[in-house]
Amino acid sequence: MSDAEPIAWFRQRPSGTAPEISGARSGFIAARPVTFDRGEIGLILKLYGAKVAAGEWRDYALDFGRDSAIFSVFRRASEMPLYRIVKDPTLARKQGLYTVLTEGGAILRRGHDLAQVLRVLMRKPTLVTA
Repeated sequence: MSDAEPIAWFRQRPSGTAPEISGARSGFIAARPVTFDRGEIGLILKLYGAKVAAGEWRDYALDFGRDSAIFSVFRRASEMPLYRIVKDPTLARKQGLYTVLTEGGAILRRGHDLAQVLRVLMRKPTLVTA
């Protein structure tokens, strides 16, 4: 059983009535981990697939915590993450729900729309001269 699921205790009631369910600790509200929804993970994996096909990225990791959800991108599995895409609901009304961080922790882009935030990682067209 995880920390997010409190143990439910049943209080004894007079016979003939249903038991009353209470939390393990009074006032305890179970915090669910922050996750990416289907649309968000679809956008991230579309970008990831394009970068893998180009040979730039090779591995990824997902981390779901109580404060944030993190999608980490690796060039090799044994290295530090090249980029981290972070969803932090505490920043939703401030700088933006989504953040793209570099390997050193520098913020590349922050915003409320994931598609716009991920544009910083997309390859820009280059001029090819013959």
